[in-house]
Amino acid sequence: APTIDGTTRNEQNFPTLEKAGIAPIIFDGETASPELIDRLAKSTHVVISISPRENGDPSLAIVEEALRRPDNTIRWIGYLSTVGVYGNHDGNWIDETTPCEPSSRRSLERVEAENAWNALSERHGTPVALLRLSGIYGPGRNALINLERGTARRIIKEGQVFNRIHVEDIAGTLRFLAGTNTGGALNITDNEPAPPQDVVVYAAELMGVAPPPEVPFEDADMAPMARSFYGENKRVSSQRIKDLGYDFIHQW
Repeated sequence: APTIDGTTRNEQNFPTLEKAGIAPIIFDGETASPELIDRLAKSTHVVISISPRENGDPSLAIVEEALRRPDNTIRWIGYLSTVGVYGNHDGNWIDETTPCEPSSRRSLERVEAENAWNALSERHGTPVALLRLSGIYGPGRNALINLERGTARRIIKEGQVFNRIHVEDIAGTLRFLAGTNTGGALNITDNEPAPPQDVVVYAAELMGVAPPPEVPFEDADMAPMARSFYGENKRVSSQRIKDLGYDFIHQW
């Protein structure tokens, strides 16, 4: 049976990983143990979910070290990126042919990381899939829970839409792409961009509760990170992965 290894920065997370059937190993984002390089080299499929830093992706060098081993068995790499790499498109539809024009430092770092993974792919002939994820929701992270906790907000900014993807479809697309060793950039989003306030109202209807009051964007008290998301507005198409044959689990 195939085995799954997974890194964590903290040994306290070992039991959680083990319970999920994952063999844990420490990676602090700086240095890799010989055992980690060894496990990587003996892997067939590698998924990277670590955010890049100013000096690049901390996992790139260790994956390359594993790929340099003549006996490595790595057949495919999946890198979890973001639709933030496209920047702002004033609410227009975009796809993977749209140029990357990041409008924030963190999205620029993502573009640089994507470029580095593409270069690694060319150097070693190993397919790298760049999964550009939209806003993630799922168990423990959704509008229903926000309403339950009293943290849901109905912020109104005219014309603003956000794109979403269920965590099960992130797992589903990873499995699908790994199964065919498919590389390249792919938008992972449910093709249903919607105004954020509509999602909150819909969730409130499902729960049979009143939605929170409308708050104009200009008057909203928001953290800088949250406010920055409203600086980008686009409708993201995931037609490419659908054309490849993936059927979304969560689609309206």
